[in-house]
Amino acid sequence: MINMAQPTSASSTARPPVGRADPAFATAAAPSGPLAQGREFVWTNADFARVQALIYQRAGISLHDGKHAMVYSRLSRRLRDTGHSSFHDYLGWLETHDGPEWQEFINALTTNLTAFFREQHHFEIFASHLRSKPSASWKVWCNAASTGEEPYSIVMTAFEALGANASFKLTASDIDSRVLATAAQGVYRLDSLKGLSPERLQKFFLRGKGGNLGMVRAKPELRRAIDFMSVNLIRDDWPFKEPFDVVFCRNVMIYFDAATQRRVLERIHRVLKPGGMLFVGHAENFSESRDLFTLRGKTVYERR
Repeated sequence: MINMAQPTSASSTARPPVGRADPAFATAAAPSGPLAQGREFVWTNADFARVQALIYQRAGISLHDGKHAMVYSRLSRRLRDTGHSSFHDYLGWLETHDGPEWQEFINALTTNLTAFFREQHHFEIFASHLRSKPSASWKVWCNAASTGEEPYSIVMTAFEALGANASFKLTASDIDSRVLATAAQGVYRLDSLKGLSPERLQKFFLRGKGGNLGMVRAKPELRRAIDFMSVNLIRDDWPFKEPFDVVFCRNVMIYFDAATQRRVLERIHRVLKPGGMLFVGHAENFSESRDLFTLRGKTVYERR
């Protein structure tokens, strides 16, 4: 009769001496799948390549290889919200459906860094340009409206240069539907306007009270001067019927490759009046498109 309290042999169940790891025990205890990566979901180079291809196809955005962590972090929420357990499944589902999730996918991967009167020299040049034709009927397009700081800065500049009753209309667009909704509301934390003078703050914004203390909202006349709309710069369905006098396309082209930049510049050229001005971001240079635009100042171009 075998005594169950004793091992049948020294070799059958003996554990390794203290301080030495048994590979069999280590293998059983090691995490596998996503946990082995320290992540909630499995994330592979193939997943990233699919995301790169899809965002380029849909929005013209070129994601370089250093964006792995950003893409994983931003798209993980889309997996949770749509109930998918892997990027492979989510991306496969996305490719076979043409519904609202595409907009959420694009929203998740676009960057919306903005501020009031960012790149101040542009607004000084813009104001001078407006004052050169005070009685003109101005049509301006801001095609990276984000959460609205840039469009409202443009309109404040126009009102200061021309007066609040001037003939001025701004079209403000973005590919991200969520930031456009924020922009249309025109509501901001007061501390985000710390770069504005007290005079501008009083003239163009209403301070919140009670539960809205610490918040401000753009005055109605400011909001009425802006038409917000969703526009995808790489698509051919731009909705404009009349050309613009000025286009602000700042810090957008840096997300496009050279071929996409050229296509977008050609389209902007078509919707901008001859002699119209194009304002671009501080890191953007279009010397390869001299046939379309002439450099007139620091990151300011004139349509040929």
